[in-house]
Amino acid sequence: MRKNIDTLELPKDEMREYGYKVVDAIVEHFSTQNDKFPVVVGSREEMDHLFLEEAPEKPTDPQEVLDFVLNKVISKSAIVSHPKSYSFVPGPSNYISAMADTLATGFNVFSGGWAASPAAAELEIVTMNWLLKIFGFPVKKGGGIFTSGGSMANLTAIATARRIKCGDDFAKAVIYLSDQAHSSNIKAIRVLGFKKEQIRIIPTDAEFKFSINKLKNAIAKDRLEGLQPFCLVATAGTTNTGTVDPLSSLAKICKTENIWFHIDGAYGGAAILAKDGKALLKGISKADSLTVDPHKWFFQPYEMGCLLVRNSKWLKSTFTEKPEYLRDIEGNESEINFYDHGIQLTRRFRALKFYMSIKTFGLKAFRTAISYNIELAEKVEGILRKSPHWEVISPATLAVINFRFNPIGENYSEKKLDKINQYISEQVVASQEALLVTTLLNGQVVLRMCLINPRTTINDVKETLAQCKTFTNITST
Repeated sequence: MRKNIDTLELPKDEMREYGYKVVDAIVEHFSTQNDKFPVVVGSREEMDHLFLEEAPEKPTDPQEVLDFVLNKVISKSAIVSHPKSYSFVPGPSNYISAMADTLATGFNVFSGGWAASPAAAELEIVTMNWLLKIFGFPVKKGGGIFTSGGSMANLTAIATARRIKCGDDFAKAVIYLSDQAHSSNIKAIRVLGFKKEQIRIIPTDAEFKFSINKLKNAIAKDRLEGLQPFCLVATAGTTNTGTVDPLSSLAKICKTENIWFHIDGAYGGAAILAKDGKALLKGISKADSLTVDPHKWFFQPYEMGCLLVRNSKWLKSTFTEKPEYLRDIEGNESEINFYDHGIQLTRRFRALKFYMSIKTFGLKAFRTAISYNIELAEKVEGILRKSPHWEVISPATLAVINFRFNPIGENYSEKKLDKINQYISEQVVASQEALLVTTLLNGQVVLRMCLINPRTTINDVKETLAQCKTFTNITST
């Protein structure tokens, strides 16, 4: 076949041709994604039929493999950056960051330690400082680390909190979070070896916010029982409703009680760039640690999470190990080895895409996009409230809105309403024209829209609401 096949290489002209085809496919995707259906369907049986085979011993023409992937794999993946992808938290990426990831992967940059790539480490320091400043954390003393996502950032934060507050003995440690906290926090707590009885799930109030009084009662009770309250996880933009916990009040409690204050802002943190968002996030700068996901509302491609801390030494004292095989690359104090600041030793160069996109578009463009998203959700709320067919269950907050079909003048039971709204979601998804799924709020099945895509228009939403209405006519007879 090719003379370089045994060394896993292609000739230069073939590499160039192959690369151009990949770039052309990505450009075509960014140019045409709005015109496609965002939803794909495929059973395990169908996928097995397409892909199941033994690992081949002999080579296959690279163009043939690429064509197969583009035609069969990519086409069977949902378009999370589509304007009508409303569910979960969409991933409205950008082309510059996608190309930055290509560079980072193509050059296979190791971003674990300073010695391997001082430029990569420096860019992570620089971009981390940008984020520290944005969120009001101390730039000189503070620090952080880019992670695969919010789940790993939350795990890193809670591990750090445990080390700083409890040392090696956490048998009596207690952690507090609300019933609207992201599931990744519960995963992190379990992974870190805490028992069920060390976790306090505090009920939220009518607005789905952390209940201050119930929290104070829980802390007081635990103190009286000789336990050690050590960490509180607040949320800045819950996944269900976009709600922001009362951060300033929670910060005051944590300071008084000597409790680590972690804020999970994986979803809503980026809203600080918008005027309305900044007002909602008041108190976020008082956190000991903060999770933010650039691959959500900072419009970065997967994967990219981030953890910020008020004191970078907290990370280093938690995660530093000194194996003999790294003794020659320790460097001086100012040369940060990010493998000392988190769980991963081997790390990809995540900072590059954030750096290149911010440099290319400027923060003003990001501010504009986020402000647009917040205003769009508020416009949608206005449309819903003026309709006799829809009921707003949770108002537009940080671009998330929850609503359900509940027409005026009808007297459907709660069970019937749940059935209708579930059916609406199922039929919309089955049409593949939009991704709109349900969640549960106060025991009710509701439709949830997360509108963080700057390419989503009010007409896109109106079209989807009209489509939803057609399915209510079928089910309400």
